Amino acid sequence: MFGKVAVLMGGSSAERTISLESGQAVYQALLRKGVDAHALDANDNVLVELKDGGFDRVFLALHGRGGEDGKIQGALDILKIPYTGSGVLGSALAMDKCRTKLMWRSCELPTPAFVELSAGSDWRQVGKELGLPIMVKPVHEGSSLGASKVTRVEDIENAWRMAARFDPRVMAERWIEGREYTAPILGARVLPLIRLETPREFYDYQAKYEDDTTRYICPCGLSGKQEEQIGAMSLQAFASLGASGWGRIDLMLDRQEQPWLIEANTIPGMTSHSLVPMAAKQSGLGFDDLVMEILNTSMQ
Repeated sequence: MFGKVAVLMGGSSAERTISLESGQAVYQALLRKGVDAHALDANDNVLVELKDGGFDRVFLALHGRGGEDGKIQGALDILKIPYTGSGVLGSALAMDKCRTKLMWRSCELPTPAFVELSAGSDWRQVGKELGLPIMVKPVHEGSSLGASKVTRVEDIENAWRMAARFDPRVMAERWIEGREYTAPILGARVLPLIRLETPREFYDYQAKYEDDTTRYICPCGLSGKQEEQIGAMSLQAFASLGASGWGRIDLMLDRQEQPWLIEANTIPGMTSHSLVPMAAKQSGLGFDDLVMEILNTSMQ
């Protein structure tokens, strides 16, 4: 049915290590399901390998730039090889956190105020405009790499410099005090929401991949009505970017229970401990079956 499937992983982004873990987990699941799957590291020759290898479709497990930003999607479109998840537009928009937020604003979807930073920024004006604390982070990076919480105006420049090591474009966003959630999306439905709890200041790289103290709460504890409303908003937010197939919307609920959209992810982690598989399991969908459902998005 699916033919010869390449599982693209690795690449050269800052998220290479996590991508290799996701890719291997997906590759093993496809083999267990009897799919003719082949693991490919997305190196400089990967397009030649795909073209000459007779592949019928691609399962994208590439996180970060080069994988989630529309570049590999555009190349696969030219090669006429179907692939999982979002196309060029949805991938590119979701990868750009500033343009994501501009799109959400235009759709009157709630997202925290933000400004883009540069060497010429007036740090005091940034603090005055957004209020403190703020979140400073790279515009084109995932896994919270380069992100930091800033509570003093004097520290904004250092936070900008740290984020700029990952991406020349850096943004500051109003800090939302409250609870953090993620809404995994599979096709046209939202899987059970997950509440994220960490003793760290926020759900950063260490909390995601290294700490044993991070808690993932699913069911998330919200009322059925509230979870349904947030799920519908998340689907709208995902679709507004032109994203499709599968992904994740990260959001906050503030002290007044007001939801705030933070960012979109079009190729979330796919290890056995990742968030989308966790939510799928809660809905009765095992990891291997989840992988097959995602592979099925390449048929659309």
